[in-house]
Amino acid sequence: MSELPASHDQDQDQELCCDDDLIHPQQVALARAKQPDERSTSRLAELFKMLGDPTRIRIIAAVSTTELCVYDIAAVVGLSQSAISHQLRLLRAVGLVQARKAGKHVMYRLDDEHVAELFRGGLEHIAHR
Repeated sequence: MSELPASHDQDQDQELCCDDDLIHPQQVALARAKQPDERSTSRLAELFKMLGDPTRIRIIAAVSTTELCVYDIAAVVGLSQSAISHQLRLLRAVGLVQARKAGKHVMYRLDDEHVAELFRGGLEHIAHR
């Protein structure tokens, strides 16, 4: 959890809260109906957890451009081959990247267009904030 900025005070909290304890049944029912199931919630949380590491983001950025082998990724990101291999195992486990054997090399790329969209969407979101 992030800390609140120094300028934050309790008056700001009150501005962001309802004036009474009224529950809006129709909105609550709609929001409940759209809740993902427990399995999906857990998988999505794991996916976002994987995206919470700057090294993994740099790897995703690298392979969003072109297929790369682990040595290429290491050169782009500036880390050792073993450090990159470890991160790639984690990224593969949650379906963010995939590997393809090409002769003596294993080439890595984003798993599918959804991952590219997620990455681009994140960049767009932070660019306008």
